[in-house]
Amino acid sequence: MKQYNVQLPIFVEKGEDGYYVVECPVLKGCYTQGKTLDEALKNIREVIDLVLEEERNREVVESYRPRELSLHTITV
Repeated sequence: MKQYNVQLPIFVEKGEDGYYVVECPVLKGCYTQGKTLDEALKNIREVIDLVLEEERNREVVESYRPRELSLHTITV
């Protein structure tokens, strides 16, 4: 698998069940989970590799440029 040397953002959330859910918002449908944070991060790398097997997703990553992201919460 080609190395892209691109830093992709990921979101990590620990669910009520104790599992870590990880999503890469740059690649549609790219998410996974793990019992531990390390397991979840390992899993997301594997999922990203699988997603990048499709040429259209490789083009997304090749053209991606990191930008500043922030996470906020609101009370509703």
